[in-house]
Amino acid sequence: MTPKRILLASFFITVSLTFSGAALLAHHSATMFDVAKVIEIKGKVKELQWTNPHIWIQIEVQPASGSKQEWSIEGGGPNSLSRQGWRPTTFKPGDEVTLRINPMRDGSNGGLFVGAKFADGKMLGRWE
Repeated sequence: MTPKRILLASFFITVSLTFSGAALLAHHSATMFDVAKVIEIKGKVKELQWTNPHIWIQIEVQPASGSKQEWSIEGGGPNSLSRQGWRPTTFKPGDEVTLRINPMRDGSNGGLFVGAKFADGKMLGRWE
């Protein structure tokens, strides 16, 4: 290869890596979650969405005063979670569960998964 071709190839590789790195960082932004706070919500699992790039747990919460609320909780990727023992059946519809989450900054019914405690005492994630 000529020096000009090597320089051109190096330029395109550098540009490609720069932009792919920026896309990865943008995808993994957690600015919508208040990671300084951890709250607990208790309810029944409506659905576990075992999808890439992140799983979602839909949970129905019944506050002491008010009507039933549906919360959307984001978790990790199916691949990494399966290596930790999770399965698509880990959260089954109707399961009673208490979740610890980092809540949404805007106060909407959602958050980032921190830990779970099932009615039978089984725990997942961080439960301090």
